[in-house]
Amino acid sequence: MTHRILVVEDEPSIAELISVNLTHAGYEVEKAMQTEVAASLMKERLPSLLILDWMLPGKSGVQFAKELRAKERTRGLPILMLTAKSEEGDKVSGLDAGADDYVTKPFSPKELVARVKALLRRQTPIEDTGPLTVGPLKLDPSSHRVFAICPNLEPQPISLGPTEYRILQFFMANPERVHSRANLLDNVWGNEVYIEERTVDVHIKRLRAALVSVDCDRYIETVRGSGYRITKTPTQT
Repeated sequence: MTHRILVVEDEPSIAELISVNLTHAGYEVEKAMQTEVAASLMKERLPSLLILDWMLPGKSGVQFAKELRAKERTRGLPILMLTAKSEEGDKVSGLDAGADDYVTKPFSPKELVARVKALLRRQTPIEDTGPLTVGPLKLDPSSHRVFAICPNLEPQPISLGPTEYRILQFFMANPERVHSRANLLDNVWGNEVYIEERTVDVHIKRLRAALVSVDCDRYIETVRGSGYRITKTPTQT
């Protein structure tokens, strides 16, 4: 199946450059110059991935990303933020808004295509692990669903973005082990993609936020100076 990419970019020359390179890579591409147009296109059919410019006329790309993450239908949509803002604080802001990756202008078309491919790979399970359980958390790779199962309560579904899902799956397949940021980058993002280690912290924060409502965030522990792990016996109360 051909993946469909929606490019939301108000500079026609940049939108065309992206479109040409993605088309040559075998993707179907649609373009929109404003978030309102993009939202209308997504009502009819969700894309496989969204490339979203930060600065847009009307509603900004950051605000649009936040709105998409707040809706059940688009919460798991992979978002690649594209912007001229290159400071670390700007990158963190983009990731906090809901982006899964971040590319600054001017960019290499080859790198952009590589990051698109990497994001789409994250839509599939890391490996066929079978159902995984840690504490009340249960992850089923076959249905791509995560639940919290507590005594005397109905299973509670947990909605995760694609990157957070892969992090949790990797953790649950390797419980009690401490994983450095570099190790997580290699196993979740892939070692051929240029991602800063700070990005891991942002996605761990997002994963914990998704687990708060079912009181499972405490199962994800920070090991100071080493990295992160999932534990079956959290010490937090």
